[in-house]
Amino acid sequence: MIVVDASVWVSHFTIQDSNHLTSLRWLTHMVNQQTEFLLPPLLLSEVAGAIARRTGVAELGHHAVGQILTTPRLRVISIDSVVGQLAAQLAADLRLRGADAIYVAVAHQYQASLVSWDREQIQRSASMVTAF
Repeated sequence: MIVVDASVWVSHFTIQDSNHLTSLRWLTHMVNQQTEFLLPPLLLSEVAGAIARRTGVAELGHHAVGQILTTPRLRVISIDSVVGQLAAQLAADLRLRGADAIYVAVAHQYQASLVSWDREQIQRSASMVTAF
C-alpha cells in the first residue's frame, strides 16, 4: 500500500513540471504492479486547485480528479476523528503543514509508504513512515 502526495499527482498531470516524466513513469509502473493506492479526500481538492491555478483552466483540474478516481486499486480513506487527531499531533510534533500531516497520518495509520516531491514532508515524517 502506498500514499501518494498531491505533489506527485500534480507533476503527473502537468507536462511543464520538472518532475512530470518521472511521476508519469513511476505512477504507470505502480499501477502495472497492481499497487494499492490510499487516497485522503483532501488530495482531490489539492490537485484540482493546483492544476487549475497553474493552467488557468478549471476543466483541466476537474479532468485530473476524474483520472485519479479511475486509478485501479485506489481506495479513498475517510478522515475520521482518529486520523484527524493523529494528523494534528504529527503537525505539531514534526512541524508539518496541516495538509502534509494528513498524508503522513494516513500512511502511518495504514502502515503504508508515502511518496512525495516535498522534501520537507519526507524529511520531517521519516521517524513515522517510510517516505520517498
